[in-house]
Amino acid sequence: MAAGTLTRADIAAKINQQIGLSRNESAAIVESILDHMSDALAGGQNVKISGFGTFVLRDKAQRIGRNPKTGVEVPILPRRVMTFRASQTMRARVAGK
Repeated sequence: MAAGTLTRADIAAKINQQIGLSRNESAAIVESILDHMSDALAGGQNVKISGFGTFVLRDKAQRIGRNPKTGVEVPILPRRVMTFRASQTMRARVAGK
């Protein structure tokens, strides 16, 4: 595969080729998996996929930021952020090892 972006349609097409499900069934499976992962993250759960990586939620506290243009201090509100940490297997694969 050339450099670019892997889309939902690409994943569904690969499932269609390798498993032989119809395109609609393949797309439904991809949507179901992504919906389940999204629901878990929205519910405050981390998502770990063995051999791939972990989507981790972190709660950040309120802090004081600064407008770089004016120098005025502005409070940054508390928020929840999501990060992705690739597994060792994935890191090695991406690095070509």
